[in-house]
Amino acid sequence: MAAYVIFIREHTSNKQELKTYEELAPLTLSGRPVTPLALYGALDVLEGPIFEGAVVLEFPSTAEAKDWYNSPAYQTAAKHRLAGSTYRAFIIEGASKA
Repeated sequence: MAAYVIFIREHTSNKQELKTYEELAPLTLSGRPVTPLALYGALDVLEGPIFEGAVVLEFPSTAEAKDWYNSPAYQTAAKHRLAGSTYRAFIIEGASKA
């Protein structure tokens, strides 16, 4: 079943750290079974607090998503994301197709 990694950027605190993350993170997806579905596109917050942007990545399974997220390459990039911004991140399973 498909799984979606969703990142919500709430606030940027260090633009240089975030720039480093933005350079490193895409490289960590190379060779992985991932489909980027949304990458900081136009945003219209319907409910809740305003945030800066969001990313939605589709993986074939939760295991594949976790494998990427926990990989040494992504965790190296993530250190810059965490040093430069406040994010929420989670994995959610897709709905089964009936």
